[in-house]
This record gives sequence, C-alpha cells and structure tokens, in this order.
Amino acid sequence: MRLQVPGYELLSQAGTLNYSFSGTGVNVTAALARFGHTGYLITTLPANSVGDAAVAYLRKLGVTQSFIIRNGNYVGMYFLENGFGARPSRVTYSNRLESSFNTAPEGTYDFEGIAKKMDVVHFCGITLAMNDSVRHHMKTFAKAVKENGGTVVFDCNYRPALWGEDGYEKAKSHYEEMLHMADIVMMNEKDAMFVLGMKTEKEERTEQLMELIPAVAKKYNVSSIAGTHRSINGNNTHSLQGFIFKNETFTFSKTLTFSVYDRIGAGDAYTSGIIHGEVEGFSPKKTVAFAATAGMLAHTVVGDTPMSSESDILRAMAESVSDVER
Repeated sequence: MRLQVPGYELLSQAGTLNYSFSGTGVNVTAALARFGHTGYLITTLPANSVGDAAVAYLRKLGVTQSFIIRNGNYVGMYFLENGFGARPSRVTYSNRLESSFNTAPEGTYDFEGIAKKMDVVHFCGITLAMNDSVRHHMKTFAKAVKENGGTVVFDCNYRPALWGEDGYEKAKSHYEEMLHMADIVMMNEKDAMFVLGMKTEKEERTEQLMELIPAVAKKYNVSSIAGTHRSINGNNTHSLQGFIFKNETFTFSKTLTFSVYDRIGAGDAYTSGIIHGEVEGFSPKKTVAFAATAGMLAHTVVGDTPMSSESDILRAMAESVSDVER
C-alpha cells in the first residue's frame, strides 16, 4: 500500500494521506496487461477489508487474480513524501515483514502448476530482500519456470533500506542464485560493482557499463541484460538513456529529457517495455527505444503503475511533444 502525502508537504506537516496499491510485481504485470498480455500476480493478501480494497484495485488495473491467496492480516506499506527543488522525494517502508505475503508458509503456492501456465515470470530484488521463507518461494518458483521452459526475468532492484547493515554482503549469494536461473536481467554497472563485488579500473559510467555487463552475461549465462542511466539536470528535468546487451552487442536508446510529475515506478515501466519487446520479437533498437519511452511517459502520471498503452508509447516514439489531442 502506497500512502502519499498530498502536494509537497512532509509527513510531519500533513494531516491526510492518499492511498493506492502498488509494488514492482503489480506495476510490471499491469503494464504488460495494457500491452495486450495476460498478466497474473502471485501473492497473498489479507483476508479483510484492506485485502478487498487491494483486490478491487488490481481488478481495475487488469491484473488476473487466479493465483492470489487470501490469508493473514496485513499488507506491506510505504509512505511517500514528494521532493521539491533541492529536497529529494523520500520513501519510508513500514510493516513489510509482517505482511500476508511475507508470512505465507511453505506450500502456499502450487509453483509447479503455475509454472506450466506461464511464458514469462518476473522476479524482483525487493522481494529477495524480505526473509528466508520468501527467498525460498522465489527460488523454488524460478526453478520450476526454468524446468517448464519458461523465461525468467530478474530485476536486481537493490534497496539498501531493506537489506540493512552489510547489505551487499548479505545479498550477494542470493542475487547470484537468481542470476544463474535468469534469462533476462535488469541491472547496470552499479549492481555489478556493489552487489556482485566486480572490479573495474574505469571511472566513467558508460565505460564501466561496457566492461562489466558483458562479464556478468558470460559468468551467469544471461541472454539479455538491460537497464538505464539517469541524470538530474539543474532545471529539475531528468534525462534517461536505456541500454540492452544482447548477442554480445550493446544497443542504446536516444537520451530522453523530460519534466517529472511522479518518479516512483518509472523503472518498472522500463522493465515492462524490455519484456514486451523481447516477447514480441522486436529488434534490440526498437526494444530499448520502446522501453525508454515507456519509462519517460511513466514520469508524467501520478502513482506507481504505468498507464500507457502500446499505441501511446509508439506514438510518443514517433512524435515530439504536441498540443491537446482532440
């Protein structure tokens, strides 16, 4: 549950909060559903009115709910304070470890049966940070997907606040297990250096990327690795460039510069674009352009979840900023 302070107030100033439901799995699945795929969420939601509200929200997003279990009492939460000017936005996590998802016991999900019905399954490093039980669920499911010929997508999504002290050391072995099973990986050179402990003498980001990402692909036998480089400009606009490394070749998108309305979840929009391009057989050039444009558009919509259709993104790829559509 996302609990957002209205406007640009701090939590200590505000008297109200707006809530919605999100998470990387929700965002990616909902985005892919908008592109015409059938998207399932595999989770456990509380058997109470909060869980009912979450289910209703997911239904509105077009997420298929066949594999949602209802049990327990809580959802994880985070509080969002919108940044302004020199003050960055701030996310504060709450009650995640007690959530119905994070306390679901072994045997809750029929991973073997679910894996037989899936073409692509997306896993996230945020989930990997939770606890040993959730990590066991993830690895069991990923193994079942591989055994049934499906595609495993792993988004590194390392969050220091979730791993705690000595987080990189704690995370490394778990990340390596997921990477060995992954076909498509979302990461950049920072993940390779900090989470995987890889070394480089290069100092410029693009040079680090071009040295380390091929090494990751070779070591873990990953077919495609994609990610972004972002910069924040002096006028508070953001610039974003996407990349994909596939067939031992880097392909980069154009650098897109845009104003930001809501940044949270934009990385999930980029991920959904990469998955869509790979599933649909786009060329690497089209895939990375599509994903970067999806990420850009996600910055213009309030809330975590990307709301653009495939036609919205293709039109934005072809056109400059326009006036009102009539």
